[in-house]
Parts: sequence; structure tokens; C-alpha cells
Amino acid sequence: MTPSRDISRLIEIMAALRTPVTGCPWDLEQNFATIAPYTIEEAYEVVEAIGRGDLDDLCEELGDLLLQVVFHARMAEEQNAFAFGDVVEAITRKMIRRHPHVFVDKDGNLASSHVKEVWDRIKDEEKAERAARRPPEEISHKSLLSGVKAGQPALTRAMELQRKASTVGFDWNDPRAVLAKIREEADEIEAALDRNDKHEIAEETGDLMFALVNLARHVDADPEAALRATNAKFERRFAYIERALEAQGRALEQASLEEMDALWNAAKRQE
Repeated sequence: MTPSRDISRLIEIMAALRTPVTGCPWDLEQNFATIAPYTIEEAYEVVEAIGRGDLDDLCEELGDLLLQVVFHARMAEEQNAFAFGDVVEAITRKMIRRHPHVFVDKDGNLASSHVKEVWDRIKDEEKAERAARRPPEEISHKSLLSGVKAGQPALTRAMELQRKASTVGFDWNDPRAVLAKIREEADEIEAALDRNDKHEIAEETGDLMFALVNLARHVDADPEAALRATNAKFERRFAYIERALEAQGRALEQASLEEMDALWNAAKRQE
């Protein structure tokens, strides 16, 4: 099989990978849930390539992200749910519907602000139509938080959930109160550690992270951006440790934690 600029070749490749017996064992083991983390990862790598201004890498990463769409569509097709063509048809229908000033009434000459109004109105209509198609038991309760998208990164969604709840007064007025909550959650993690309950430790860790997002919101910090900055800082300081040990002719494995910690503090002082 040869490469091609035609999307049908990628669909054929995925079908071959998912063919029982002759396909790839790893691909055959996957399902929607196991592939979902890779889908998120590829989307982030697209954003990272954009941030670096690396268009060659962006081209490659967009291909990786497209593969995720084809992968999910193939698994759905195997269940007779939908195929890649249905995905394309659904998004083309949506884009035509959301841009009536382009595809229906070309003389509309809408200003950009009005375009967003039309977009939001049509999105609300589509949301109502989707809700009408759901079984009654699924829509019996309309929560204030229902409008918060489930597919967002966890940190971003935590922020949006908290913002939405704050609109009805379910919120702290002082960031120091959030800080007290953070300390409370840390104490609960310590208690869970004493009990060696892994499930409880994981749950309490999630509670702590949610509280940290709440603090970020109260001090007008974007938790996603703050964590990215900390990741970059960690990489810089760890690289300093590596370079310092390399200058001594030593490998990381040959250094004690105390030595590495001292070099970390030296990197910190330099910054």
C-alpha cells in the first residue's frame, strides 16, 4: 500500500489495521475509551506546534489528529453506528447551517459581531434539537452546569464549573478561604495515605486539584497556563542538573537525591 493525498487511502489503511487476524494486534485491541487519551494528546501537540510556529511539524501533527478521527469513525463503522463519510456530512451540514450569511443569503453582509450572534443562536437551536432526540429520562433534570462542555481539558472544565456555580452565589468571597480548603484537602490526603487506601488517595488528590483550580480562579490566574509555565520551569531546572552533572563527568543515576536537590536550588537561585 502506498501513501496518497486522498483521504480514502487513510481510511483503507485504518480498515486494514482493524481487520481481524491480518490487522495490527494493538489496533485491534483498542476501543473508544482507550483511544480517547491519544485523541486529546494529539490535539495538544497540534496546539504546541502552533505555539512554536513550526508549520512543518504542524502539518505532521494535523495528520496525527486526523488519524484519530478516522480511527474513531472506523470503530463506529464496525458497530454499524456511523462511518467517516457520516462524520464529514455532519460537520459540513453544521457549517452550512451556521453560516447562512455565506451559503444562503450572500447579501447579508453581517458584521463580525453579528456573525457570532447568529452562530450562538444556531448552536442553541442545535443543542435543543439534540436534547429533543434524547430519551425523556435523560433530560428530566436541567442542571445549571449542563452547559459546561464535557470534552474540555479537566483543568479548564473545573474552572468553568466553578464559574457557573459562582453565578448563583455558590462560591467563596476570599481567596484565603480557598487556601484553607486546600489545606483541608491536603490533610485528607494524608489521612488516606495513613489508611493506604489507593482509591481514596486518588479521590482526595482530585479534590485537592479542584481546590487549586478554584484558587487560581480567585486570583485571576489561568490554571492551564500556570501549569504549562511550571512544566517549562521544571524542564529548565532539570536540564541545569543534567548539565552540571555532565560537566563533572557523572550521569544522573550516579548522583544522590541530596546532590540533585542542591543543584536544583542552584538553578533556582540563578533564575
